Amino acid sequence: MLSTNENRLSWRFLPLGICCVIAICFIVSYAELVITYIQIGFLQLPPAVIGLFFFLVLGNRLFQKLNQHFGLSPRELMCIYCMMLVASMISSRGVMEKLIPALIAVNYFSNETNSWDTLFFPHIKPWLIPFSPEQKGQAPVAVSFYEGLEPGDAIPWNLWIKPLCVWGVLVFLVFTAFLCLAAILRKQWVENEKLAFPLVSLPLEFVYEERGFFRSRLMWLGFAVPALIFTLNGLHEIWPQIPSVSLQYVLNQYFTEQPFNAIAYTPIFLSFAAVGFFYLLPTQLLFSLWFFFLLTRLQDVVAAMFGLRVSGMPLYPTRLYIGYQIAGAYVVLIISFIYVGFPHFRRVFRRAFNRGLGTSQHGEGQARARWDIADDSAEILPYRTAVWGFIVCLLLAIGWCHLAGLSLGFAAFEMLVYVCIVAVVMARSTAEGGLLMTETSFRPIDLYQLIASKATLGAPSLTTLSLLDAIFTRDQRGLILTGFLDSLKISDRVGLAYRSLLGVLALGCALAFFCAAALHLWLPYTHGANYMYSYTYRGNPLWAFQDNVAAMEGLGSNLLATGGLFFGIGALVTTGLVALRMLYWWWPLHPLGYALSASWTLIVFWFPVFIAWSIKTPLLRYSGIRQYQRFRPFFLGLVFGEFSMAVVWCLVSWSANVPAPFFPWP
Repeated sequence: MLSTNENRLSWRFLPLGICCVIAICFIVSYAELVITYIQIGFLQLPPAVIGLFFFLVLGNRLFQKLNQHFGLSPRELMCIYCMMLVASMISSRGVMEKLIPALIAVNYFSNETNSWDTLFFPHIKPWLIPFSPEQKGQAPVAVSFYEGLEPGDAIPWNLWIKPLCVWGVLVFLVFTAFLCLAAILRKQWVENEKLAFPLVSLPLEFVYEERGFFRSRLMWLGFAVPALIFTLNGLHEIWPQIPSVSLQYVLNQYFTEQPFNAIAYTPIFLSFAAVGFFYLLPTQLLFSLWFFFLLTRLQDVVAAMFGLRVSGMPLYPTRLYIGYQIAGAYVVLIISFIYVGFPHFRRVFRRAFNRGLGTSQHGEGQARARWDIADDSAEILPYRTAVWGFIVCLLLAIGWCHLAGLSLGFAAFEMLVYVCIVAVVMARSTAEGGLLMTETSFRPIDLYQLIASKATLGAPSLTTLSLLDAIFTRDQRGLILTGFLDSLKISDRVGLAYRSLLGVLALGCALAFFCAAALHLWLPYTHGANYMYSYTYRGNPLWAFQDNVAAMEGLGSNLLATGGLFFGIGALVTTGLVALRMLYWWWPLHPLGYALSASWTLIVFWFPVFIAWSIKTPLLRYSGIRQYQRFRPFFLGLVFGEFSMAVVWCLVSWSANVPAPFFPWP
């Protein structure tokens, strides 16, 4: 960082970056957990980060006008942005909103009716949790967490240090595996396939004054649309006589007759920010996203017409027969990614496992040419470090899970599916699809049930699995892998050496973990988790335990017949879509749209996708690319306006203790 090379960093941005990380941790934690009206940090492009980054850029320009030496360069500003990005994810659904509640909720909600103290407590390792599993009933550490401390009582920090350190080891291993994976994927996705990475567009516009983003009338016109609507809606929450604009509708209320009343939950959320981002995507992908979402609803109608038994996918808002189609689609997509990127991955692995390179620059260059070995001199990690780091971190994570209670074979299956399949497809959904939210439709245990019943895992594995589902595998929002990849794309755009970013990301992650852990303990013990955000404290940490109760009692059956059939259908359909996309450039259906069709992401964003497609398709056809580029600032203004209003109303709600308006990304 102290190098004076043009694409290296100076140290001067670090104090400001540290302050911004701490600020983001506090803003996100307080807004999402205490205010609760606006979830400001869990999106893959968090509104809290955009809001604070805007003020940072504005202040930087004022300092530059006073004295050129006071200002930060675009590279330094984007490093601070990357630190805030990973900090927001860690403070929200990426880690802390799932980790701490999961370690305490099972105790507080244990009672004579559910008998969790008999079913689960004997199989929880004492070093995983802040209470004693041998103690029956609610532990004081759990009661004060959910109901608030009594006057004069202190937060029991000492009880939390050990479990947080233990789980911190697993978080570190998973994050390091993700960083190694990002290093391996970067060249293929950024340079070879040239994926769009739409989520980096807005912060990059902020830092390049010569582009005139803040001087664009179209941008401010786009900004004004959500600003006006959310101002009206916010004032309506305070004074109901002021009119408001509804941004949420539920279509199911109009489908009351058979077979249409069988359609799963189908809302319309009108998000201006989502419309703005989706405007940047290819029209074929936009068409595929809304088309395949509506196809899932058509499947519900067909199933009802034939009187088929319809059951839900455990812990996900979709049908079981659709969830397993999506699982098959994920597996085929991973195979297709490997196939398309095989020349790159082959060179990467040759680099990682070849020890015969010359020691001199000339000798190494000759060896690379002879053996077709990738040049990794500019990557964030050398490929040998990335590949071996990925393997070692996965093996250690598997060992950690085994020590925690999972059987060794299932621990390997759990981590491989989570890291190598689910996380990669989710990262692809943001890098190529520009989706603001990463959410899947199945867990590793759902794939295991294609082979055997959950009950065959045994009580220790099911108990540990309940914790891992709540903390890692069920809710994928705030996936840190996308933050790493977006940061590498930003580095590419601003001409920053990738290896300069390594320390920035490491510092941001470490600082955010400790700050967020302290905040996520301080807030519940002072406010009482029962009076805070219900999903975080009374939803997500409990659902996996509830889902595993039957299996703990030896009940349940495998899903080889039903799940296997639809898994095969999903794999077959995706294979066809991938082949047609490779053979015919004009083929309109994208396999990624099919893989995401049943997720909560598309339940929230299918309508903005449809709007963006309806606008962009005729615009390109009848006006061409120049008009598309001309209106681009307007749509980025929609994003800027909606996210700015989210930050403004969080501050208003906090300072004035008034309700905030509904924002359409729940």
